[in-house]
Amino acid sequence: MTLEKIKNSVAEKKGVLHSFRYKGTRNQNEDFKGIINGLYDKVFTIMGCDSRLRAFSYSDLLVGNLEIID
Repeated sequence: MTLEKIKNSVAEKKGVLHSFRYKGTRNQNEDFKGIINGLYDKVFTIMGCDSRLRAFSYSDLLVGNLEIID
């Protein structure tokens, strides 16, 4: 996949509740639910069900650090 395809895919999922899996540093994995609410040139934001705003780069999806689980 290219970054352009990933950006388009994220844009299609905006505003809908999804499950996410984030693979952090030192094997710290986090599963959470949220809504993609902000799309920017290099990053996008997700408002979690716990009212926590998270920001990720599109490359996080490209390299597999973030997964959108439908």
